Amino acid sequence: MGFFSFIQEIAMDLGTANTIIISDDKIVVDEPSVVALDRRTDKMIAVGEKAKLMYEKEHQGIRTIRPLRDGVIADFTACEQMMRGLIKMVHTGSRFFTPSLRMVIGVPSGSTEVELRAVRDSAEHADGRDVYLIFEPMAAAIGIGLDVEAPEGNMIVDIGGGTTEIAVISLGGIVSNNSIKVAGDDLTADIQDYMSRQHNVKVSERMAERIKINVGSALTDLGEEAPEDYVVHGPNKITALPMMVPVCYQEIAHCLDRTIARIETAVLNALENTPPELYADIVHNGIYLTGGGALLRGLARRLSDKINIEFHIAEDPLHCVAKGAGIALNNVDRFSFLMR
Repeated sequence: MGFFSFIQEIAMDLGTANTIIISDDKIVVDEPSVVALDRRTDKMIAVGEKAKLMYEKEHQGIRTIRPLRDGVIADFTACEQMMRGLIKMVHTGSRFFTPSLRMVIGVPSGSTEVELRAVRDSAEHADGRDVYLIFEPMAAAIGIGLDVEAPEGNMIVDIGGGTTEIAVISLGGIVSNNSIKVAGDDLTADIQDYMSRQHNVKVSERMAERIKINVGSALTDLGEEAPEDYVVHGPNKITALPMMVPVCYQEIAHCLDRTIARIETAVLNALENTPPELYADIVHNGIYLTGGGALLRGLARRLSDKINIEFHIAEDPLHCVAKGAGIALNNVDRFSFLMR
């Protein structure tokens, strides 16, 4: 292989909230899916964590963008720039040339052909030479360590930032799936709306995210797992005077209830469309929760009580899709479910 034909292999979980890149079977990039651009030149100023620090704090000369919304690309140019910036973090070789990339990218299982084409085009414009796509529930199942090619039913519920992916997997394919645009971003928006209505305090998207992390809950009774109240600082939405509001997990559980109920309904709909033999496997094996939403306190218990099937939180749920994409990258000739 010649010097200038160097090919680097990477696997990417291109998420609404975070983008994770795996190279040589190691997580080398785990950054927020945010890019900061100069308004006049459209040149990239920062990407990932550095861009997130600017988010909702920028002046008129800078615009910070989350290029993905609801699991799909909302701003094609910004997404391409973000991907380029994050991929540059991987390159450790010569600065005189950029290697061609062989890539496996996780995409929502409910993506249309147009949305899949947008991801593929963005990857190719960011120096991707061979680009493969894998549906996120399939990648998550592989990342958990399940044998997706076995004649056995397994159900994955992957709750990300923009979408919740629910899929029944057997024999290397998705038998039934339900992809809904209800996920972590909706929980964050619920908290913003609740704080405004209930406490008359304006909170940013980032503050609502911190509330979700510190006192977010799917249940009003967590017992010994209950977190301490979280103190929120913000302006009164009428007087603009500063406010300090302690928030407890029970009130956040109430404000998230409606959105979590929509996820419950989506899981039940997917089970309704599952063949009886695979349904029996799922009852026996349980259902696996992955994605950032799996970390919401009490969610697994609430879903188990509602659906009467045991829900298991995957080990390292945030990285399951990326790890599965990495394993798929090493088996592109074997896995027929990869899309080119």
